[in-house]
Amino acid sequence: MQLRRRSLLLAAAATPVAAAAPAHAAPSSRGGPLVIGHRGAAGWRPEHTAAAYTYGVQVGADWIEPDLVATKDHVLVVRHENDISQTTDVADHPEFAGRRTTKTVDGKAVTGWFTEDFTLAELKTLRAVERLPDVRNRNTVFDGREEVLTFQEVVDLARRLSRTYGRTVAVFPETKHPTYFRSIGLELEPELIRLIRRNRLGPRECVVQSFEPTSLHRIAAAKLGLPLWQALGTTGGPYDLPSTTYQQMMTPAGLARIAAYADWIGPDKVSLTGTTLLPDAHAAGLRVGAYTFRAENQFLPADLRRGPGPNDFGDAFAEYALYYHQGVDAVVTDFPDLAVIARRG
Repeated sequence: MQLRRRSLLLAAAATPVAAAAPAHAAPSSRGGPLVIGHRGAAGWRPEHTAAAYTYGVQVGADWIEPDLVATKDHVLVVRHENDISQTTDVADHPEFAGRRTTKTVDGKAVTGWFTEDFTLAELKTLRAVERLPDVRNRNTVFDGREEVLTFQEVVDLARRLSRTYGRTVAVFPETKHPTYFRSIGLELEPELIRLIRRNRLGPRECVVQSFEPTSLHRIAAAKLGLPLWQALGTTGGPYDLPSTTYQQMMTPAGLARIAAYADWIGPDKVSLTGTTLLPDAHAAGLRVGAYTFRAENQFLPADLRRGPGPNDFGDAFAEYALYYHQGVDAVVTDFPDLAVIARRG
């Protein structure tokens, strides 16, 4: 295995990437790139639950990521999508059967139950379930045990965990479908700004991300003094800028435009393979956090897969080593424990 890892690292060194991150790369206080718990520790617990966030911090995550959507009464709650069909037990609640509907969200028809059709009190009667039960059957043992959290509750939890573990745990909220929520009168940004100010969140405690530049511009206009993170997809472009593609945003000119309002870019990890995106971003003064690192074979390169099944664990450590060697400033991962172990070398 050690010989294999050395060969992988040598291969990585031959690709056109930066040898080291710039001086402002903001490494973890414990050395090396930041480890961001994707929706907590989604590989080990149902995502966006107190259990997932707590476990993520226990095993070493520097930041925890809550995705933000709005309720009918305009409370920010943490769910991967506003459609909660796959992340809660809403289908088991006959009192809400009539709220199943089809909506167009970011140009796509989606059928299910939506947070914006529920008050917070109603959402609190639901319980979280594993979103990928066929992939992570082990997590289904926790189904039905955790309630839907508000963003305020995640902030409170992060601060409790910071005190418990003697280090600052940052929250990394993402505005989900902000154009859509704006169109139905439930703007995400004003409420997020209010909560940031109410909690006096500083740059070591909060970094705001979005795939939509307009959302980040709205946060920037509030002059909160927080780092902003422009997330980047692999195909298409941000919904709020239909004439702009992610590929254009990842060119040197596009990165320069991002650097005018953001401090980070968050590309899919595949966008860094065999490209100059990482050094180009560093040259523009941007930090780079790659997503999403997972341990199951189906999410790993073919040569790092182990065992016969798509959900068997492969050589995740070798993949982390590749990207750490390239000089990424952060990794967004479903398995923060593995990322922390890999960071130790």
